[in-house]
Amino acid sequence: MLAEIKDIAQKFTPRLIEIRRHLHAHPELSGKEHQTSAYIAGVLSSCGLSVKEAVGKTGVVGELVGKGSDRRTLAIRTDMDALPIQEHLELDFASANPGIMHACGHDVHATLGMGTAMVLSQLSDSLPGNVRFLFQPAEEIALGAKWMVQDGAMNGVNAIYGVHVFPSIPARCVGIRYGALTSAADELEILIQGESGHGARPHQAIDAIWIAAQVITSLQQAISRTQNPLHPIVLSLGQIEGGRAPNIIADRVTMKGTVRSLHPESYDNLPQWINNIVQGVCQTYGAKCQVDYRRGVPSVHNDDTLTQIIESATREAWGDNSVQILPEPSLGAEDFSVYLDNVPGCMFRLGVGHGNKINYPLHHPKFEVDEDAILTGVVTMAYAAYKYWQMA
Repeated sequence: MLAEIKDIAQKFTPRLIEIRRHLHAHPELSGKEHQTSAYIAGVLSSCGLSVKEAVGKTGVVGELVGKGSDRRTLAIRTDMDALPIQEHLELDFASANPGIMHACGHDVHATLGMGTAMVLSQLSDSLPGNVRFLFQPAEEIALGAKWMVQDGAMNGVNAIYGVHVFPSIPARCVGIRYGALTSAADELEILIQGESGHGARPHQAIDAIWIAAQVITSLQQAISRTQNPLHPIVLSLGQIEGGRAPNIIADRVTMKGTVRSLHPESYDNLPQWINNIVQGVCQTYGAKCQVDYRRGVPSVHNDDTLTQIIESATREAWGDNSVQILPEPSLGAEDFSVYLDNVPGCMFRLGVGHGNKINYPLHHPKFEVDEDAILTGVVTMAYAAYKYWQMA
């Protein structure tokens, strides 16, 4: 089966490069992927898949029914939204939409989903079970997976795979991680209410700016002294607003930030822990406060069996040197984790790094991929899908 998958994928590769370049040239922002969805639906329909559009607002679902007796359904999720970034690449297929760019590789992801569908549709008589392809919108704003689940995209699914490109891994290589792959990402907003007064007489006021500084310091110090250092937490307050004039004590400060964590126990306890610290500091200095802790997405925890299938498929397809076992998780977030609340799954990293060029990071206006990665990703995904019914 591997030889057949490789042969079919290689024949499709020129077409897949065309597809990727079309998507790259026509990026659309989260929740607005209308042309992208229509394009994907057309490709899937041409492969004979059953296609549903407008799933999860602008998402697309393609169903490939295998001819075998195993009725389990494996889902393959790829995302397709772009970022509000002005592209700085001089390419024949550079973004035609000003201020919008595929700077996170979702053009490649969607191409991999279509490519895997194209390959497996040629082998449907040999497929033991069913494959459902999820083309998800709005990953960049961490809402698309939730929309897809709410619209029933996961109904009847038994397991799920996902992929994300990684420029620090060379093309033709795959990054594998067992257990935690990404962190949970939550949002935090803190309002501190003091009392205004004259800048020359601070003792007659309640200085919200000074108290905000105490809150920031207390939170950062408390992480290092009250939280398990083996369960990392990153709390970053990236926005602070307060004050009206240089000589007026500020009566109100708003702070906004992000909270990242990997361990389930830390994830569960963070809202109350943060609230207790903020309330304690504000009560000490006579201020009032309001803490708004909003759940974002949980951590991606890869299932061991499904991860082993990806590793095995990669080694068999491309050799042992093609596999990189990732030593540590990322504190970036991925709403692929939302699907894992329903079924076991695995996300792997696809190397897209150039061997002799600068590899700009994700979300950079000069981010670009080595397109040799497309064949690697399609073969790995298609072969792992086939092996799923043998090993899972």
